[in-house]
Amino acid sequence: MIILVAWVLWKHRNSCIFDNAQPSIAILTQVFHEEHHLWCLVGAQGMRALNLGHAGGLGIA
Repeated sequence: MIILVAWVLWKHRNSCIFDNAQPSIAILTQVFHEEHHLWCLVGAQGMRALNLGHAGGLGIA
């Protein structure tokens, strides 16, 4: 989980610096849930145990 959080923060930071995106907690949260879902799909050990749920509004089934 720490690696996932660090990855999402790093990607968002890079987007803010290199693409002039605005820092946003809402975007960080959305991207975290999307990445978590993808990590679960590929079998990341222990990620499903977090049971974060995946809101339909994220566009991920």
